[in-house]
Amino acid sequence: MATCFDNLHSCVWFEGGERRNTIASMLAGFLFFTGWWFVIDASFTHPDSIKGAYHVCGIIGTISLFMINTVSNAQIRGDALFSGGCCGPRGTRAWLFFGFVLGFASVFASCWVFFADFLEKSYWAGAALFLQNLFIFAGSLCYKFGRVEDQWG
Repeated sequence: MATCFDNLHSCVWFEGGERRNTIASMLAGFLFFTGWWFVIDASFTHPDSIKGAYHVCGIIGTISLFMINTVSNAQIRGDALFSGGCCGPRGTRAWLFFGFVLGFASVFASCWVFFADFLEKSYWAGAALFLQNLFIFAGSLCYKFGRVEDQWG
């Protein structure tokens, strides 16, 4: 008897020998989705607890995800192929550093908001806000360091 998983190996995502990029991108997307799902759920289940300003941490974390993953490792190393651009490798390294600073800041700010505003009130709303930023940052790290860039060139 055939099951629905018999033809999983013929799926277009898993063709070829290298699956690391596919798995890393799917895991990063799942973490990003789950983080935003937590805060959307908390916003609808506890609408009086989550104010509009609390969403700034998640927005900054999302901007950090894009900043971290827009530069390749070859640009950071300063390979001859990627030596052009506005600021060269130093500008790329500064961009990456600023992206990591934003990511850490969003996680720390959401932790601060959780302990300062939500321990006496709605515990789930604060935990969801913290988990959102933690999952977005984990997805960013997973996508940056989980993929192999040698196949791109």
